[in-house]
Amino acid sequence: MEQEIDTNELGESIVMKLKTIYDPEIPVDIYELGLIYDVMINTDYEVRILMTLTSPNCPVAESLPREVEEKIKSIPNVKGAEVEITFDPPWSKDLMSEEAKLELGML
Repeated sequence: MEQEIDTNELGESIVMKLKTIYDPEIPVDIYELGLIYDVMINTDYEVRILMTLTSPNCPVAESLPREVEEKIKSIPNVKGAEVEITFDPPWSKDLMSEEAKLELGML
């Protein structure tokens, strides 16, 4: 019988991994920047991430989603990862965490 995986624990691992990925132009991780809109884990432990970029013309529009997928796939028990980019709603500074605003001197 296959071992049951704790999805809450897996979710925490995903968030911790997302916090290791930085926007190259802003010294804050993509999670605290508010670029991650949703993280979904299905029963097969495949992860789908809905995220945005700071702008549609973001210089890392191609490489950042690929980096997110690769890092999430490296987490034990994750069977696959897919990133979907959306601009609805568009990113704004209001999506940033208090920690990110403090880091950037916005508080």
